[in-house]
Amino acid sequence: MTPATAAPSRPTGPTAARRPSAALSSERLHEFLRQMQLIREFENRTMQAYQQAKIGGFCHVYTGQEALAVGTIGAVEHDDPIVTAYRDHGHALARGMSPRACMAEMFGRTTGCAKGKGGSMHMFAKPNHLYGG
Repeated sequence: MTPATAAPSRPTGPTAARRPSAALSSERLHEFLRQMQLIREFENRTMQAYQQAKIGGFCHVYTGQEALAVGTIGAVEHDDPIVTAYRDHGHALARGMSPRACMAEMFGRTTGCAKGKGGSMHMFAKPNHLYGG
């Protein structure tokens, strides 16, 4: 591996040992990063579609806030209910909703998580205990 592609080393020392993330495995931290990257890419594509008027109504993207959704969802149990406000795409994806179901909802399709009736601001997935907007 070259320095540009090498995985970052974890901080060491007494301060680093007290961080909550010190108890997480490298695999778990990499999963968090993967989820944040998924949310960012999803939101970039969402904004493109919205600017092309392919998504109607309001659309509040989660760009720049990916770590909030991933960290929050990562700290709760799977059966804990999650209730969000209108900026909920990141929470939906971090909670395990497929990007396809999430995007279909914004396009108003019946294959969306709320059968196309909720749109961008009302993601819903009872199996994932996600009750958005």
